[in-house]
Amino acid sequence: MIRENFEKNMLELQDKMGEMVDMTVTAMEKAFKALQEQDMVLALDVIEEDNYIDDLENEINQMAIWLMAKEQPVARDMRRIISVIKMSSDIERIADFAVNTAKATIRISKADTILERTSLVAMKNDAMDMLKKSMKAFIDADIALAKEVGELDDIVDRNNHENYTLLTEYLKESPQEIEQTLQLLFINRFVERAADHITNMAESTAYFIKGQLFDLN
Repeated sequence: MIRENFEKNMLELQDKMGEMVDMTVTAMEKAFKALQEQDMVLALDVIEEDNYIDDLENEINQMAIWLMAKEQPVARDMRRIISVIKMSSDIERIADFAVNTAKATIRISKADTILERTSLVAMKNDAMDMLKKSMKAFIDADIALAKEVGELDDIVDRNNHENYTLLTEYLKESPQEIEQTLQLLFINRFVERAADHITNMAESTAYFIKGQLFDLN
């Protein structure tokens, strides 16, 4: 019965974390849609809705701490709870990058952008694919999938470098476009940092499964 209660509580934690992931993916998709369509109202929605993700992180942390105190888990179960706490923090930071992207979109406002010349959208798509896979890797305790997330991060890093080169060269050629170019450089950085946090999530999963630290970056 004790084990059944623990598993029930862990499933509830996983469900809450899965909800965080879904909301974060939605936030990032909406932020990029706002960027592509220069939709200031949609960008503001992303900023306002971030509170829900913050609240979920707090719920997860409180429940995880309660579970540790109540069940006093050891070994693998303790690693599982610690991974949930670390991963929920990473998800919250990724959601913050979606908010930052929305704020950058507002700063660009209605100016014509060179977004289509970059691989920012593809980079975002890869990062969100990583996020979904990292969550699945944790739920399924799939070490191979966790390692795949780390491999996808290499693709994001390449796009990050390519975008940086393209945008800095454009800035030299068109210094009058400094505001929009700087904001796109910031967005490039936000997505790259989001991918780093997702890789951290995969490393937390690997730690939970194997009981040792992995560097998947």
